[in-house]
Amino acid sequence: MATESKLELRELGKTGMKLSCVGFGASPLGNVFGPVSGEDAIATVREAFRLGINFFDTSPYYGGTLSEKVLGKALQALGVPRSDYIVSTKCGRYVEGFDFSAERVTRSIDESLERLKLDYVDILQCHDIEFGSLDQIVNETIPALQKLKEAGKIRFIGITGLPLGIFTYVLDRVPPGTVDVILSYCHHSINDSTLEDLLPYLKSKGVGVISASPLAMGLLTENGPPEWHPASPELKSACRAAAAHCKGKGKNISKIAMQYSLINKEISSVLVGMNSVSQVKENVAAAMELATAGKDEETLGEIEAILQPVKNQTWPSGIQKS
Repeated sequence: MATESKLELRELGKTGMKLSCVGFGASPLGNVFGPVSGEDAIATVREAFRLGINFFDTSPYYGGTLSEKVLGKALQALGVPRSDYIVSTKCGRYVEGFDFSAERVTRSIDESLERLKLDYVDILQCHDIEFGSLDQIVNETIPALQKLKEAGKIRFIGITGLPLGIFTYVLDRVPPGTVDVILSYCHHSINDSTLEDLLPYLKSKGVGVISASPLAMGLLTENGPPEWHPASPELKSACRAAAAHCKGKGKNISKIAMQYSLINKEISSVLVGMNSVSQVKENVAAAMELATAGKDEETLGEIEAILQPVKNQTWPSGIQKS
């Protein structure tokens, strides 16, 4: 049997790690979008790893710690060396609220490691820092994470959030090399590409970049976004029109959106939530097709034209997301 091609690996900033260009978002394993059985979770993670996904991202917030527990069991079931996969979890955001204090984030990593059945995580990220005090993140949280790094419980430090300005605020106030990675979401998709403007700055700081939500939290899908989605009626309407246009051509807007997000190789990994073997196969197939055949220039151009009037239209943070 022919050996299957594997996903492209991309360097993450100055960490020395190489992440699969498609990353496994494990929030759905916390039953965030409906129930996932333990067997299905293990099968999904196993298929992802088999097809070349080596980067798995979770948080104690997802499913009220369930995502971490399920991912931990699934990774253990792989039965492969720990160095074969990269795990990222988060701290500071919990079901009961936000707490970026040094005491809480220090306790948080021990809880996460126990749930994940790991001795260390590769990346620990401050989760959605716009909801806390950015000065506390700079002066208290990140120094606490540096101590965890020295203790060997984490290898690298990251920050996440929606508004792009939070990244420059923090990175301009911490010593160079303190923050290794940022995770941005909903700013590198067909309808909003503003993350690209920040890439030269992030590169100058030596910071690796991970992007999540290539489908803009459901906007760029045939089914459309969930009821709570904070986008304006105009943006939702334009995305519906773009999805219908694709469908009329026999194309799937989600696949084209996924490929669009993968094009810029300065973004190390595009995180996508997955909770089934079929979703894993679809996402990997989209990446492999892009690598071999290139992007669908014609359809992408038509989608961009439809979305142009609402391009880079953002929405307020503060909305529940998974």
